[in-house]
Amino acid sequence: MRNPGGAKVRVLIVDDSAHVRQLLTEILRKDPAIEVVGTAPDAYAARASIKRLNPDVLTLDVEMPKMDGIQFLRNLMRLRPMPVVMCSSLTEDGAAVTLDALGLGAVDFVTKPKLGAAGSLAGYAAELARKVKMAAHARLRVPLFVPPAGTGEPLPRPNAGERRRAAAPGSLVAIGASTGGTEAIREVLSRVPPGGPAIVITQHIPKAFSGAFAARLNAHSLLEVSEALDGAELRPGHAYLAPGDRHLLVVRDGAVQRIRLDDGPAVQRHRPSVDVMFRSVATAAGRNAVGIILTGMGRDGAAGLLAMRAAGAACIGQDEASSVVWGMPGAAVALGAVESLHPLDAIAARIGALGPARASGREDAA
Repeated sequence: MRNPGGAKVRVLIVDDSAHVRQLLTEILRKDPAIEVVGTAPDAYAARASIKRLNPDVLTLDVEMPKMDGIQFLRNLMRLRPMPVVMCSSLTEDGAAVTLDALGLGAVDFVTKPKLGAAGSLAGYAAELARKVKMAAHARLRVPLFVPPAGTGEPLPRPNAGERRRAAAPGSLVAIGASTGGTEAIREVLSRVPPGGPAIVITQHIPKAFSGAFAARLNAHSLLEVSEALDGAELRPGHAYLAPGDRHLLVVRDGAVQRIRLDDGPAVQRHRPSVDVMFRSVATAAGRNAVGIILTGMGRDGAAGLLAMRAAGAACIGQDEASSVVWGMPGAAVALGAVESLHPLDAIAARIGALGPARASGREDAA
């Protein structure tokens, strides 16, 4: 933790726009728990400022002169890892760039502020301040090896028979995550064999990003991963990601389970909400389900996971040591919703161990 004892979070703002640097400075200085220690217009000035000012957190633009933010982030995480919140106009339209940044170790992201309505700017200010303070206490996830941008081949796709093989009848896995979740979910799905049960996923993510995120998960998994469609039947060997602006629910339709997408109000400030998905799985699948709560800020998913556990589902959480932010798993533990905690790299194996055992009435020791 870089910010002990309740000291102010010291922030360096890196952006090529003088107007944006001024606006972000004004926004963050209004929060009494934050101190803006400096600003920098490009990566080279940022490097000098980091050495001189030793900030707790960086806000970093993607598109800058001399060296773009992604290359700077790659160098930073290799030479001097520190919490980074990406902040760029490209993060709204260029979802792939934002996901690259999160893959390189950035803690979170915000879009650049939209000038105009005061209410919109007030909401943005609250989000930015909240994420900057959270980043100061986050556990950095620094990749051991970061391939150059644009490299990496998609995994070979299994055939339909491989996807069906070994899937427990009626079994279902539900995964919920927020901050740090894009990489945590990718890590879990990359380890799940193609014959596993259907998986539904809610990750707090904007509408513009969920399609690109699903495509990225699909390229790094032996499962068929897609953005969820309303009415789709859940199939073994497939994973379904909630769209960035709609709740994902699982409903029973005779002998099959289907996805229902819902435009209802935000729950725990989020749409999609993990609580909404978990509660629906508790009703639709009961003990034939596994609930998994991963890294994330806040409490979304804790009450829903408790409902799943009460319905007989196996309920596990990511442990504190491997979580970027242990808010959601920690809240679930406090409620008594979690049966056991596991490091991120062991969760996929627990899916295989718990699903068939719970569905058949046997329970392995957690």
